[in-house]
Amino acid sequence: MLELSGIARSFGGLRAVDGVSLTLPEGGITALIGPNGAGKTTLFAMIAGFVRPSAGSVRFLGQDITGARPDRIARAGLVRTFQITQPFAGLTVAENIRVGAFLRETSPAAAMDQARAIGTRLGLGALLDKPAASLTVAGRKRLEVARAVATKPRLLLLDEVMAGLNPSEIQEIVGLIRTVQAEGVTILLIEHIMAAVSALAATAHVLAQGRLIASGPPHALAENPAVVEAYLGQGAAARMAAHA
Repeated sequence: MLELSGIARSFGGLRAVDGVSLTLPEGGITALIGPNGAGKTTLFAMIAGFVRPSAGSVRFLGQDITGARPDRIARAGLVRTFQITQPFAGLTVAENIRVGAFLRETSPAAAMDQARAIGTRLGLGALLDKPAASLTVAGRKRLEVARAVATKPRLLLLDEVMAGLNPSEIQEIVGLIRTVQAEGVTILLIEHIMAAVSALAATAHVLAQGRLIASGPPHALAENPAVVEAYLGQGAAARMAAHA
């Protein structure tokens, strides 16, 4: 469904993403993990058209979308969320979701019907007529996903939708992600909460210093020496083995 080939991005002398190649199959949930500053969000930005790659290519559903505008990529069916949620504070929750629905629907009434249906499915039914500014952090995260789902994506990129949530809220978002995937949406998510990654994703890809260093089932990656050192520093894997 999604193919990245040698994709890279430099900012001045900083190589934020360095020759990443991976293939994402259709229909499942895949995780992108790695320490802070690894280049995960920059990679998302290049896939979704917000940042142009310095090198490499992005193909979606067989079409080259490298450097295409975000709106064109969204119309093709690839949409992302943002780690820092920014709802339209002066609009209601339903009106916020309707903004996403307008990508496919020109009728305001039809777009609102879709928005209310999506909001209800994703746990926002009791809040649809409330101002978006009144939502909790968890509510804003849920709204961010709902607005993206309203665009009718084939592939949804989720950027740390569980950051800042408590354990019960995390479990609710895990359920929400499963609901979206069950409706036929393929999901690629950035996440630091490994319990959630293990619960959702069959495969995870690990970025460190802009490079893809490992891929595999999340539980196996936790024992990979290269992954341990990416998170904990050089020599950490050997020290952990010595104390095992």
